[in-house]
Amino acid sequence: MAVSTAARLDSSARMSNFRWTICALLFLATTVNYMDRQVLSLTWKEFISPEFHWTDANYGLITAVFSIVYAVANLFAGRFIDWMGTKKGYLWAIGVWSGGACLHAVCGVATEGYLGLDNAAGLVKATGDVAVTIATVSVYFFLVARTILALGEAGNFPAAIKVTAEYFPKRDRAYATSIFNAGSAVGALIAPFTIGPLAKYFQSIGWGNGWEMAFIIIGALGFVWMGFWMVLYKKPGENSRVNAAELAYIEQDDDAPGETAKQKAVEEDSKAATIPFFSCFKYPQTWAVFFGKFLTDGVWWFFLFWTPAYITDVFKLSTSSGEGMLMIFVLYLITMLSIYGGKLPTIFIDRAARRGVTVNPYSARMKAMLIFAVFPLLALAAQPLSSVSPWMPIIIIGIAGAAHQSWSANIYSVVGDMFPKSTIATIIGIGGMAGGIGSFLINLGSGVLFDYAAQTNMAFMSYEGKPAGYFVVFCICGVAYLVGWAIMKLLVPKYKVIEYKG
Repeated sequence: MAVSTAARLDSSARMSNFRWTICALLFLATTVNYMDRQVLSLTWKEFISPEFHWTDANYGLITAVFSIVYAVANLFAGRFIDWMGTKKGYLWAIGVWSGGACLHAVCGVATEGYLGLDNAAGLVKATGDVAVTIATVSVYFFLVARTILALGEAGNFPAAIKVTAEYFPKRDRAYATSIFNAGSAVGALIAPFTIGPLAKYFQSIGWGNGWEMAFIIIGALGFVWMGFWMVLYKKPGENSRVNAAELAYIEQDDDAPGETAKQKAVEEDSKAATIPFFSCFKYPQTWAVFFGKFLTDGVWWFFLFWTPAYITDVFKLSTSSGEGMLMIFVLYLITMLSIYGGKLPTIFIDRAARRGVTVNPYSARMKAMLIFAVFPLLALAAQPLSSVSPWMPIIIIGIAGAAHQSWSANIYSVVGDMFPKSTIATIIGIGGMAGGIGSFLINLGSGVLFDYAAQTNMAFMSYEGKPAGYFVVFCICGVAYLVGWAIMKLLVPKYKVIEYKG
């Protein structure tokens, strides 16, 4: 039941700021989300590969399947969140992915049991065809755990974006999104200082090979978050922690002077109307989000999944070593600059307002996204500058990552600008599916390319072997954002609210 206005503080009283508490919860959920993803990338080279005899192609297959399952699940996750509602939907999502994260820990025991081995020593000592069999069987078990993780994690962004649309007016959504989306960088920032040391510690005391407990401990964090969500979340109009002044601020778009009467009418008519799933694909706005995510999400996921391996392959540094951990830390510390990326459109809108000019949110976001699309071009110089210092590509990848997260915060907010709230999670799900397909292609292709480059001593420009393979992928990553921006602008040249009345 909605909280009555009389039950709230008077609207003239000081505004409460509970929306930022909700934003903090979204930030923590995203942080846990990305820590769960990072456990595998930070343990496979040093801890898992020696036990299961994995190649780059094996790891690439696992990350690719995660990506494609995540992609398909996004379609259903978005619809599921719209149907279930944000409170219950988010609980289901994080419960499933936390369970999937913990499930990775039993893959070693399952492999031993399936092959009739007594302990992990039998896995490590195997050679020849037996080693190949171990790699194949273990990959299948990890794929099961990874699939469950992907199914749950697909619900994070559709739910978080929908909550942001509920708790923030349009002018603040990109900024709020950039804050909670920074959880992806913070999760990756914390990961090297927790996951590697956890695995090493438990390995040293004989608890398996160490990596198992890293999955369990990090995975369990999601269950802790669920308790806070159950206690704190309600919709703004039903939440006693949101006073009348804050509710009026949240709902200010209802009286926004910058929108035309037609746009207001369209939004009013479409508030309760949910666009049928297949009907969503009739709108160029949907395809703009699709291609904007398809061409760019894979870049972030490549950096997320392969940077630890890059440090090991090219610079011969373990990611659990002091310098290796510091490299990962600095990389994701740089990506934290993305917090300000979501603020840039608001700055454009406010500056225009001071000149008496009205700028719609979409135009401001596209202007900001063009700026962010330029920075990843630095990735073209990442491999060449590695000869100067191993830190140069790390810094460049960090800058490209910050640009991606800023881009991502704005593309998510574009959905809230143009689609009715009842369909936001569905469109975010479609975008997530597109991003997952892009990630599937780049991760699967990278694993095959790196094995091929090492086996044939492939040459590209002045590089040979794996460094040449990484250089090829860096070039693809560098140009992806400008191509994505151009396609989005071509599909939706001007701001237009979706007209759907059911």
